[in-house]
Amino acid sequence: MEKSNFVDQIKIFCRSGHGGAGSKHFMRNKLTAMGGPDGGDGGRGAHIILKGNSQLWTLLHLRYYKNVLAENGGNGSGNNSTGRNGKDIIIEVPLGTIARDEETGEKEAEILENGQEVILVKGGRGGLGNSNFKTATNQAPQYAQPGEPGLEGIKVLELKVLADVGLVGFPNAGKSTLLSSITAAKPKIADYAFTTLVPQLGMVEYRDGKSFCIADLPGIIEGAAEGKGLGHRFLRHIERNSILLFLIPADSKDHKEEFDILHNELEQYNPEMLQKDFVIAISKSDMLDDELKAAIEKELPKKIPHIFISSVTGQGLSQLKDMLWNTLNNPAKV
Repeated sequence: MEKSNFVDQIKIFCRSGHGGAGSKHFMRNKLTAMGGPDGGDGGRGAHIILKGNSQLWTLLHLRYYKNVLAENGGNGSGNNSTGRNGKDIIIEVPLGTIARDEETGEKEAEILENGQEVILVKGGRGGLGNSNFKTATNQAPQYAQPGEPGLEGIKVLELKVLADVGLVGFPNAGKSTLLSSITAAKPKIADYAFTTLVPQLGMVEYRDGKSFCIADLPGIIEGAAEGKGLGHRFLRHIERNSILLFLIPADSKDHKEEFDILHNELEQYNPEMLQKDFVIAISKSDMLDDELKAAIEKELPKKIPHIFISSVTGQGLSQLKDMLWNTLNNPAKV
């Protein structure tokens, strides 16, 4: 059910409207037998527009919206009447959506704000009527412009989750359990790898009515940057997180090695991710005594803040919220 409800990438064929043709017309009525040119301009072809909608969280509604064909502009007519513009097509998408051209891979649009509109495919301009070409030496032009053709192509819409904090860790690190403990989100939790197949978002209530957004993201495995496991489908979702919270379970065989693997996968996928703020949380810490905590601390990178937590007992969760909030509002200077 999760797979079918969360769609984070989709391809659609788009064709904008053709511009209407300009009119080649001369004024004729019962009072004017040989009037001058009065051909109107053609109307603009319809645009295809992306619009941000903060109420959407998936591209599921576009799954069967494979062909987007926009309306052509109307032709111009006599009496300098301009043709009707084609009716623009507006495609609503969740915040964090990027549009790319399938053939070139070039990013053409990015939606980050509610109500933001970006023209994805421009409609063709309407042609000029013959009244535009009248001059002192050519008072009866016998030509008008055709409308410009619309544009077409396959566009790839790609959703990257927008969240303040992204949970990063191997499968079964306890990310879903942590999310359910500090937010009202109810992710699927079970004792097997890749329980989380799609990103889960939750709002963390902080002090004085303040809050921030945290995302439980599908677990990384070694080789994710090369497409193993959930690969790039996971990694692209953490590109926009302000903070990456590395969750390493207390019962890990080697805490430093686990962090290094996670760190390496991020670097291979996109080195710019290493410019984000990092926080390390050792989960399932209710099974540790002070001596074991001290031993684990020696393994962890000294420049990255860390904390011991337990989502089951609530140990360290308040301090974790403080740490994340302070990091969000006082980011480390690079």
